[in-house]
Amino acid sequence: MPYTQDIVEELNILVRYNLTTTQEGIKVHKTATPETINATRRLYDKGLISQKDGGYLTSLGREVAEQAQAILDILKPA
Repeated sequence: MPYTQDIVEELNILVRYNLTTTQEGIKVHKTATPETINATRRLYDKGLISQKDGGYLTSLGREVAEQAQAILDILKPA
């Protein structure tokens, strides 16, 4: 199954998290693009983040974010 635009948008949110600490979250403001706001809400609905507008990664969210960042590191141009 290829990545859908929704999945790409969700991955783009997840790779914004700083994985070196659990004390830092993100906040998606109401002025963000509708795609970003919707992606953040979907991540919340899936149990990957703690708030509808960002917040912190859940345990599952951290695992997924680690994988997303690893994929990005592997695929980015040399």
